[in-house]
Amino acid sequence: MTREDRSGMLSVAFSCLGHATMHILAALYLTVVLVLEDGWAGMSYDDLIRLWTIGSLMIGLGAPLAGWLGDRWSESRMMVLMFLLTGAGSMLAGLADTPTQLAAALAVLGLGASIYHPVGMSWVIKNARARGRALGILGIFGSVGIALAALIAGTLSTWGGWHLAFLAPGAASIAIGLILAGLIAAGVVFDRKGDVKPQAPPSRGDAVRAFLVLSVTMICAGLIFNATQTVLPKWFEVDLSGMVETTAGIGMLVTLVYLLASSAQFAGGWLSDKLSIRRVYVVCLLIQAPVLLLAAQLGGPVVLLLATAMVFTNGLQIPAENLLLARYTPERYRGLAYGAKFVLSFGAAPVAVQLVAFTYGLSADVSLLFVTLGILALTAWAAALLLPREGTAVQASAIQPAATGAGAD
Repeated sequence: MTREDRSGMLSVAFSCLGHATMHILAALYLTVVLVLEDGWAGMSYDDLIRLWTIGSLMIGLGAPLAGWLGDRWSESRMMVLMFLLTGAGSMLAGLADTPTQLAAALAVLGLGASIYHPVGMSWVIKNARARGRALGILGIFGSVGIALAALIAGTLSTWGGWHLAFLAPGAASIAIGLILAGLIAAGVVFDRKGDVKPQAPPSRGDAVRAFLVLSVTMICAGLIFNATQTVLPKWFEVDLSGMVETTAGIGMLVTLVYLLASSAQFAGGWLSDKLSIRRVYVVCLLIQAPVLLLAAQLGGPVVLLLATAMVFTNGLQIPAENLLLARYTPERYRGLAYGAKFVLSFGAAPVAVQLVAFTYGLSADVSLLFVTLGILALTAWAAALLLPREGTAVQASAIQPAATGAGAD
């Protein structure tokens, strides 16, 4: 194995580990809030969940700068910063005693988490030969991270209190960051200058058109993903009250859902390597709508199956979306482009949090929320139909204009 191959394999491995770690830390509060709801600071669920608004907003707002620094400075060193800053925010949350302190700590956590997607995705695209498969494996780690977050938060909150639910995972993240820093210092992991598998450039018109269409679909998908992730613990607490009585039990059910759906991105990545990426993306967006609309009508134990289907169908389209963005973005602007994506998708997170709070406050259940998300899925599908057709001729002279257009957008 060459030095470059070893570095590439470790880069993909740490990116996968970073994906799991980021999602664990970013989702801890969504289960911890159920413990805080039991009398902490005299706040209700809808007020407590709003404490995550700034943190979730930072995940989106910090992404473009993180992507730009990854492009211009170092993807591997930005990943070190991701592990350290996200871990520090989690530990500060574990030390918080007031709502203001907790909201500030969650904002630090969100800022650290904002680094992962624009940098980690670009890192994998640059180092992977089978991009769809690599992104699918990366997605599994992210799904497992989300799944473990509920289990970790619920279990640690039950055993040692909600403070421990933030402190222990935060310390683990910092430790991983220090290990990666050591490998970089030793020259074992380093930044690759170009893609291991270069791709043909898009035309300027296709690049602009794709970016505009993907902006719409990514906003809709981001709202669906974040609203679903936010509301699952509360949905289970209400509809499965006869099955589970503790926060740990609810956390285990959320974990089960995300584990059952964890193969979605691998399946989506495999399909994207074998079939038309555009077609995979359009179909995956469409099949989300009936599941969400059905979830608005049904309750009881069947919500476990519906929740799994919701998470699975939402994850299925992600590899195709990331591959489309890579296809229509010049290599030297890819981190910035992924940063722009996560401004849209994770920038939708605070809107999703507010949407959950608003709809729950109106109806005291999740039906109105899921109807809204179903309409968003149909909107994303309709927009995706406008993506450029694959197989069009590429003009060499369009390389620089396409780069300028995609980078500016």
